Amino acid sequence: MKIISVIGAGQMGAGIAQVSAAAGYDVLLSDINIEQANLGKQGIEKQLSRLISKEKMDAKTADDILGRIQCIGDYAPLSNADLVIEAATEREEIKRNIFDAVGKVIGKDAILASNTSSIPITRMAQAAPDPSRFIGVHFFNPVPIMGLIEIIRGLATSDETVTAITDYGKKLGKKLVFANDAPGFIVNRVLMPMINEACFALGEGVANIQDIDTACQLGLNHPMGPLTLADFVGLDTCLEITKILFHSTGDSKFRPAPILQKYVEAGWLGRKTKRGFYDYSGEVPVPTR
Repeated sequence: MKIISVIGAGQMGAGIAQVSAAAGYDVLLSDINIEQANLGKQGIEKQLSRLISKEKMDAKTADDILGRIQCIGDYAPLSNADLVIEAATEREEIKRNIFDAVGKVIGKDAILASNTSSIPITRMAQAAPDPSRFIGVHFFNPVPIMGLIEIIRGLATSDETVTAITDYGKKLGKKLVFANDAPGFIVNRVLMPMINEACFALGEGVANIQDIDTACQLGLNHPMGPLTLADFVGLDTCLEITKILFHSTGDSKFRPAPILQKYVEAGWLGRKTKRGFYDYSGEVPVPTR
């Protein structure tokens, strides 16, 4: 495996491109247009510049990483890719449209993977040209820092595909865990109910934002509270995953908290919109209620 393509140049996709290039792979980075792909690469350059300023990376290494990332404006160059990783918005329709388009240009031996955090792999594999070469590869944000990848095989995923992706993940220096194709896989099956319950607690007036976060951070020995984490992940993403858990299982324990839905409807999506459970417009985040 030599050439990796990443579709989606946002925070997750750019992170996957960065760690892949750092591991020595040639990377094709794409988005809805070449301009968005270039913005993604510019974000990677800023991240590498920070590492240089902190003396955690030298300029030569950073230049080598950037030199291995090529931004593309269409899918035609994917015909040379050994692995194509979709890292688009957590909406199944968007992802399936990508798989359909990519499937028309990739080679017969190429592996098609999704970075989905919750959508069933077996179901999405129906949009792939070869379900045996389709797999879930779930990275965590921020990708260069987080040490985990969830690997999820669909019903038709071959052993050879799992082995190839396992080798890829190990070359990135990540810890790998293997999940069956169940709603939410491992991490989000456990994490999203906690975030959702924190939202219920806030909406029911159990405590304010700061006290809920402080209690969970210190009482559970977590690096941050659930509402802070929700802002970091994106409230829209949290809501989508929670909806998938609810509709996939039919279990009422996964029903989305009303306050989470209201914040998303208001466009308060967390850090990326500078407002969620906290206001990020100033130097220090301030709870919104």
